[in-house]
Amino acid sequence: MFTGLIASRGKVLEVVCLGADRRFQLAAEDPVPFQNLENGESIAVNGACLTVEEHSRETFWLYASAETLAKTTLATLSRAARPNLERALRLGDRLGGHLVTGHVDCVAKILHAERTGLSTRFTIGFPRSLAAQLVAKGSVALDGISLTINSCEAETLMVNIIPETYARTTVAEWREGSQVNLETDILGKYVSRQLALAQNDSGKTRGRVDYDLLMRHGFL
Repeated sequence: MFTGLIASRGKVLEVVCLGADRRFQLAAEDPVPFQNLENGESIAVNGACLTVEEHSRETFWLYASAETLAKTTLATLSRAARPNLERALRLGDRLGGHLVTGHVDCVAKILHAERTGLSTRFTIGFPRSLAAQLVAKGSVALDGISLTINSCEAETLMVNIIPETYARTTVAEWREGSQVNLETDILGKYVSRQLALAQNDSGKTRGRVDYDLLMRHGFL
């Protein structure tokens, strides 16, 4: 589990292809948050949770399966790429962003970017199938960055990036047409799933969300 607060940009040192899978050797530009790593722990790379296979004082190796490569932008990582990095959350750590699992839901697309004062506003396109899990003023993780959704439609959302986030993350490289890893809020996933199951049940609540339905499924 992660928070969506990027600890450091990384640098890809080596990419090793293993059939349809890959191993990445990375170093963190800020090594302090990545001291005392242990094999088997998790690191989010542009929002995708990967496992540390081996490490030294300054570098670490991560493994990405064919499934991960197919569902994320990690297949495009090459030597010298500078992805966002975050170490897994420890119980008791401050939760400054929101709960991020590192399980990417889709590869989204930057549709439009514009400066608004010192900030930059991005419009992001995503599959309509995820619309029920994204709400205005809710949370979303883009390339592993915890962001607040300014506004949301059936297939697009808008986020506003402050200068600090812009300077310290991959956002500085986003352009119209860029692809980014998107993960919806885990709370939205559970609510969407429960309501979908309830609406598929037979009975008077089919297709209708009301107070009684929410009560019976533990939301009130």
